[in-house]
Amino acid sequence: MNVINIKNISKTYVMGTEEVHALQNVSLQIERGEYVAIMGPSGSGKSTLMNIVGCLDTPTTGLYEFNGVNVSDMNDNELAKIRNKEIGFVFQTFNLIPRSNALHNVELPLIYGGVPATERRRLAEEALQHVQLADRMHHKPNELSGGQRQRVAVARALVTKPSIILADEPTGNLDTKTGDEIMALFEELYNQGNTIILVTHEESVAEHAHRIIRIRDGAVERDEVIKKDGAVKTAASL
Repeated sequence: MNVINIKNISKTYVMGTEEVHALQNVSLQIERGEYVAIMGPSGSGKSTLMNIVGCLDTPTTGLYEFNGVNVSDMNDNELAKIRNKEIGFVFQTFNLIPRSNALHNVELPLIYGGVPATERRRLAEEALQHVQLADRMHHKPNELSGGQRQRVAVARALVTKPSIILADEPTGNLDTKTGDEIMALFEELYNQGNTIILVTHEESVAEHAHRIIRIRDGAVERDEVIKKDGAVKTAASL
């Protein structure tokens, strides 16, 4: 079953008297349980595509169905509900609240969702245990290493049991060893059945995924599925 179904979407921004065509006639489908990297250089349109996939923005033209629901024309409040319930975000800069401990940071999506306090705490503790941070739940971000902060961010993404985890350059602020540990965590989450979408400009990060969608000049340049034996097949040849 497709969790994401995008058909012929374009995105145009008007900047003064100039029109910028960030995406042009993009179509793609992502099935539940896939591990996909969206990859491209700066200015390729990958960030615009990520914003649309994450319901942070809507296309100028075309259709976007999320879990079978047309979200192309939703208003801001409707999109916010989808984001909070169905999408777990992991950002390069962690986006944690400095004065709140790890437990409260993980609870935030549940607070927005109106989940009662006792249930919030139970779910947040469970999510932190899931990323091996049960012993750090009362620490604030400045008391955690970069890798631990990103694990808190992953726990926050997991806590609502979302349909997809959307990670934007998740290792961008980490050293190589810590970045590898975070990518190993994503592989573990994928093996447990989570749908993961990575957005990156780094080949070494994209190669952790099992499918790479390459974006260039606002269009899909290649769509490759990485087989377990290391072979690469384009989507058209599958």
